[in-house]
Amino acid sequence: MRILFACLFLLFTAPSWAAPVVLVYGDSLSAALGIPREAGWVALLEQRLAKRQPDWQVVNASVSGETTAGGRARLPAVLDQHRPAIVILELGANDGLRGLPLKQAAANLAAMVAQAKRRGGRVLLVGMRLPPNYGSSYTREFQSLYPALAKQAKLALVPFLFDGMATRPELFQADGLHPIAEAQAILLDNVWRQLAPMLGAPRPTYMSSPAVAE
Repeated sequence: MRILFACLFLLFTAPSWAAPVVLVYGDSLSAALGIPREAGWVALLEQRLAKRQPDWQVVNASVSGETTAGGRARLPAVLDQHRPAIVILELGANDGLRGLPLKQAAANLAAMVAQAKRRGGRVLLVGMRLPPNYGSSYTREFQSLYPALAKQAKLALVPFLFDGMATRPELFQADGLHPIAEAQAILLDNVWRQLAPMLGAPRPTYMSSPAVAE
């Protein structure tokens, strides 16, 4: 019995010496679609942390094309695998671009925040906006998802990932949706402004995945 408890402790408790993890959990905007992966903003974040906060490590679990439903389904396993201290949640753009119901997107984002918090992680929510051709009502509702959730769950918020570049078409690839390599530093700076204060906070205690479905 003592051996069993020891094994469970080692399995579900992150070692005190382990480097705390920043988990980037997003879609193609974080997966560096269309550009070399090492040029993406997440890779640039890893480089910046190596210089300024070398005790942290970055894990990029972003998947191109990911929706909030897909992200919600796979997040528990990702959290249990990497045990992040901070989760950068950058999802929702594909829901909006596909015209999916935004109430469900909001519910999925809220569920992912709850999953991360339940395991002791802190969440940085990354906001997005839609092109105006999706209609004023839908675009307003989409944009309001992020500040509403951030307020409700008391999260740090990047109001708009494309802040400072959204109206500069030369910074986007031919599809008009994905930033080019030269624009990735702007994305990083937009995230960094909110992430930097979180890096000095005490590392939370990791809690294992509950047995019930999430």
